[in-house]
Amino acid sequence: MTGLVLVSLLAANGGLPFIEDDYATAVAMAKKSKVPLFIDAWAPWCHTCVFMKEHVFNRPELLANGQRYVFLSIDTEKEKSAPFLQKYPIDVWPTLLVVDPAKETVVLKWLGSATVEQLNKLLDDGEKAMKVATQAKGSAEQKLAQADRLYGEKKLPLAITAYRDALKLMKEDHPRRARTVESLLTVLSQSKASKDCVDVTLAEAPKLPRGPSYLNAVYLGLSCQASADAKEPWKLDAGEQLYALGEDTLTTEGVLADDRSGLYEAMVDFLTEKGDKKGSTVLAKAWLDFLEAEAAKAPTPAARAVFDPHRLSAALASGQPQRVVAALTKSEAELPTDYNPPARLAVAYRELGRLDEALTAADRALGKAYGPRKVRVMETKASILAKKGDVAAQKLLLTDAVTYAKALPAGQRNDKTIARLEGQVSKLK
Repeated sequence: MTGLVLVSLLAANGGLPFIEDDYATAVAMAKKSKVPLFIDAWAPWCHTCVFMKEHVFNRPELLANGQRYVFLSIDTEKEKSAPFLQKYPIDVWPTLLVVDPAKETVVLKWLGSATVEQLNKLLDDGEKAMKVATQAKGSAEQKLAQADRLYGEKKLPLAITAYRDALKLMKEDHPRRARTVESLLTVLSQSKASKDCVDVTLAEAPKLPRGPSYLNAVYLGLSCQASADAKEPWKLDAGEQLYALGEDTLTTEGVLADDRSGLYEAMVDFLTEKGDKKGSTVLAKAWLDFLEAEAAKAPTPAARAVFDPHRLSAALASGQPQRVVAALTKSEAELPTDYNPPARLAVAYRELGRLDEALTAADRALGKAYGPRKVRVMETKASILAKKGDVAAQKLLLTDAVTYAKALPAGQRNDKTIARLEGQVSKLK
């Protein structure tokens, strides 16, 4: 089957016409058509990635963009994706890229989810970034297009400056101000500039309309606060302010359920970090209630299963792992080729002390898993063996995980993961 016919069923259902896992064909088509290439770099274990596929990319109102771009979807876990990952390294999932096909360079980069409205704006801005020289010199639009290109080229300090410059030129009602704030916060976060990221969030988020960008800005601010050193004197107070902003948007309409869930998680993490066990448990229960309600509304098994990873996290955070077992069992039955449901069941059973069932679930997942994620499933099984006290089997499995991780092709092989695994093996007698 050629790449020309590897078009996602999303198009047939009214969504974007993605070519699946065939970069060479997609870039050739974009060059021939003289249009930008839009890439969704995703992974099957990534809940936001699957949420975008099941709840956004398949929306019929996006079909009008089918002639403006060539659309490519890359499963980064597949071995055949390794050359793509060498060319475009991915460390956050999903990563959305706009690529100039003539030069095969990234002109716009977006991390995480986007609503239909946000995605349409990103597609508009991707075209502008392709033609930055045509923008009015010194305008906010030119600065934004420059910043997008600089970020795509991984010139993070220059991109930060350009995003700040664009922001200074935008009035509070500018149609791209919210997106500029999100992009600036994303680059600050990736640059490990925790304090600057938090300061920008506290200064800019309250000015944004209550909606997706406001929620995402608060989430990014909380993430930056969490990544700061515990000894930083500003950390706790900033966390309290960001948490208050989060409370203000948990019930905001018009935001993606996945984004709201991410904010719940960040707020639960903050309460846990500051030692508020009661508060974190109460909020985690509310988070789990929210997720169960959203899952109940999902139209298909795949659309429902996107909530499973966060349901597991919320169930564990609330001390109720039993509440997620039935949902994961149902997902495994309805999605028999997906390794994620049994892998998550293994974690739930482990926390419930049902260790034999946990091992069986882990083995079912390992029989289906592939790529870098298989290493994580092997680590899950090793943790279950540790709870059973079977050190010999644990060490053998982790040794096998090291061998597997080292054998992954360049682009998928992760030296930090290998070092972590080797460290675990060395500690076992």
